[in-house]
Amino acid sequence: MPATTVTAVRPGVRQVVSDYVALTKPTVQSLLLLTTVTTMYVAGDPSVGLVLAVLVGGYLSAGGAGAINHVYDRDIDAQMKRTADRPIPSGRISPAAGLVFGCTLAALSIVVLLAFANPLAAGLSFSGFLGYVFVYTIWLKRRTPQNIVIGGAAGAVPPLVAWAATTGSLNGTALYLFAIVFFWTPPHFWALSLLMKDEYAKVGVPMLPVVRGEAETRRQILLYSVLLYAVTQLPFCAGGFGVTYLVASLVLGAVFIAGAVRMYRDPSRQTALRLYLFSLAYLALLFSAMVLDARL
Repeated sequence: MPATTVTAVRPGVRQVVSDYVALTKPTVQSLLLLTTVTTMYVAGDPSVGLVLAVLVGGYLSAGGAGAINHVYDRDIDAQMKRTADRPIPSGRISPAAGLVFGCTLAALSIVVLLAFANPLAAGLSFSGFLGYVFVYTIWLKRRTPQNIVIGGAAGAVPPLVAWAATTGSLNGTALYLFAIVFFWTPPHFWALSLLMKDEYAKVGVPMLPVVRGEAETRRQILLYSVLLYAVTQLPFCAGGFGVTYLVASLVLGAVFIAGAVRMYRDPSRQTALRLYLFSLAYLALLFSAMVLDARL
């Protein structure tokens, strides 16, 4: 009997743990954490303990925001095939439990960053949490096609947190890194939204392809790709990085624009998917090039 009982309980425990982890949106967080680590090594020579603490604090903050996003969007998530099986709309986790979980993670994030980093890093991280929850999720997402442009500032906070945790302050280079992620977000997310246009339309979320159409979305993606290219040159022009970064930013930016042009001329799901996937690699490679430049 005891062996039977254990066998019966374990799958349930694993499912619960898996569901709560899913609330933190770990896939989305992976790229944010990469920008955090790379920025810390660009800013200085942080200890391994500090890097781990900032990663934990950042994950808790973004994870808490993700959990509350799950709670708030449970009505529309239940109507979309892609999200219907998420823990809250499926009924495996209650909205109240999800809300408590999200707020608890946010509070723990502040504690961790105050204890192991500094108040500036903790405050910036909390501002990102508030921005994602209140500005993007609650205020903008269901009201305007510019939701991801304005709300994207919350996703651009990790480099600021990383810089503040490493140096205790912010400077122009830190702000340039914030700007890079900020201008990267619209073409990245709009490429994905082209693939999910019908689901967004079904639940009434005014994403750009739904409100302005696919042709205008592709035009905006091309425009922001060019703007991103220009913004990525600012750190070099200001003396923050050297030739290694310059070459990487030029090559990666040219490939990004070429992908946007290709998608503009060929309005197929395949070109949108390719640009979306490349945008993930683009940001990872660009921030890795920053570290390489700083170390060389």
